[in-house]
Amino acid sequence: MVTEFASGAVVYNVQDGEICYLLLQSATDDFWGLPKGHVEPYENLIQTAVREIKEETSLDTRIDAKFKETIDYDMKNGHHKTVTFFVSKVAPNVSVTRQVEEINSFGWFNYKDAYDKLTYDNLRQLLKDADRYIRTKEGIGD
Repeated sequence: MVTEFASGAVVYNVQDGEICYLLLQSATDDFWGLPKGHVEPYENLIQTAVREIKEETSLDTRIDAKFKETIDYDMKNGHHKTVTFFVSKVAPNVSVTRQVEEINSFGWFNYKDAYDKLTYDNLRQLLKDADRYIRTKEGIGD
């Protein structure tokens, strides 16, 4: 079985004491997820996450590698995929420009709305773990 590797991040900002998460709607499969993409041979996981976020959203980001979580799943083409996610904070009110070929839509959502919007359970669990980490890091209660 072929294993594909990808990397991405839970991108967030803090506005008026509330954490908002950036979700992307795929233009090809119509699901809601997080910025991510394939690791190129010359990249490490952090470089991939930064590049993919930039390509998909136009955002320049800095990755917080203290949070690192991996999701594994089997794809429709029979390949196995391993995706490593980090977190990345951006400034409030940043301008997002979507990559039209890959991203149908995007939005900033509070935790509850983001959790409900995500299509897959493994991404919901990732968001739950990231939210716990971010709340502790930012000193924001539940």
